[in-house]
Amino acid sequence: MDGLMQRKGRVTRKGQPVTLLGPEIKAGDPAPDFRVVDAQYQTVEFASLRGRPILIAAVPSLDTGLCSLETKRFNEEAARLPPEVQVLTISMDLPFAQKRFCEAEHVDRVKVLSDHVWREFGMRYGVLTEDQALLARSIFVIGRDGRVAYREVVPEQGQPPNYDAALEAIRKAAS
Repeated sequence: MDGLMQRKGRVTRKGQPVTLLGPEIKAGDPAPDFRVVDAQYQTVEFASLRGRPILIAAVPSLDTGLCSLETKRFNEEAARLPPEVQVLTISMDLPFAQKRFCEAEHVDRVKVLSDHVWREFGMRYGVLTEDQALLARSIFVIGRDGRVAYREVVPEQGQPPNYDAALEAIRKAAS
């Protein structure tokens, strides 16, 4: 794609290199703003969530086994996190599919959001895959100061994130 920052070979899917679009966000960087939509197609602006610790889990699709398990795991873990912590799962799934998933799987502590309208999250956090326009499996923890406190872009997309490290980072950001 012309004019877009491309990063090749940072992640693989089934052993094959995937090209990511957007900048590489690192711990310590200011967390970029973005817009996504919720289950009712209402715009959710990241700026409205600032000032509290946030864990963002980006997944390729809730309709896959690993993404489903990851979202359910973070939903369970959210109950044990301080109440000011916001846990988000962002995917390219359509909002009605996300809503159906959340209702069927009883996901009620994680805010599940869709990046399919503007693709701002994927592009601004550097996790939009070029070939399939999906989000690369990744975790970002944002501190109260609006800076990225932790970042993991899972190298092999068929593998889960490091749950323990992500949960430790969000607890630290909340303390």
